[in-house]
Amino acid sequence: MSEQHPQHTPRSLIVSFYGAYGRAAPGPVAVAELVRLLAPVGVDAPSVRSSVSRLKRRGLLVPARTETGGAGYALSADARQLLEDGDRRIYAPRDDRSDSGWVIAVFSVPEAERSKRHVLRSRLAGLGFGAAAPGVWIAPAHLHEETRHTLTRLRLTPYVDLFRGTHLGFTPTAEAVARWWDLASLAKQHETFLDRHEPVLRAWQSRPDTPPEEAYRDHLLALDSWRHLPYADPGLPAELLPEGWPGSRAAEVFRGLDGRLRGAGAQFVAGS
Repeated sequence: MSEQHPQHTPRSLIVSFYGAYGRAAPGPVAVAELVRLLAPVGVDAPSVRSSVSRLKRRGLLVPARTETGGAGYALSADARQLLEDGDRRIYAPRDDRSDSGWVIAVFSVPEAERSKRHVLRSRLAGLGFGAAAPGVWIAPAHLHEETRHTLTRLRLTPYVDLFRGTHLGFTPTAEAVARWWDLASLAKQHETFLDRHEPVLRAWQSRPDTPPEEAYRDHLLALDSWRHLPYADPGLPAELLPEGWPGSRAAEVFRGLDGRLRGAGAQFVAGS
């Protein structure tokens, strides 16, 4: 059994499992099955159970009986929407965005509800928005639908107006983007992903066989590392990024691992 890397928390790995495999299951996933499926990535049974309980409290998993009558968990409607929104980020080509321009979120929260101001800022940052000015956040326009879903789900729409537009100046847009996002930090996150997973892809490319459990383990770990990056880096236009931006290569490595390993990983999940 592999040791669990500090980056890969049990709760995050469970979400990654449901995103890649669990939502395609014909019914709820049994708790015992979750324990089996998290073991290859170093998560023990008590950690699985406590993480599932936290996800249940957050409304992402709902308890349900399996076909054999055992205890299991299914995704909530909110969780399915989150995963569907995530698919567009995780799997969409980073350099093929037909939706150009920007989506701008302008918000104002009464002082008596200042806690909502913190939630708004943290959720917009989590969606990949950059702060253009106090109360004014900006992101690539292709994120508008997911932004609407998120703000609606969190009941924050009374405090926010969304606009679409074009940056007209006066700072050159590339300079403005470097002010709105911490590009050095984003580049480092992509490089960390590459350091960890590019050698894994090279090793698989040199192998003629694809043992299901090994494939499942490496695929789940790669997905768990990658799925956070398209939120930190929201898919900024290539012409606005520094030369040699590592995000494109990181996306290619993830796509390579996903294509090479997902099918064999599904065999392990199915128990075949």
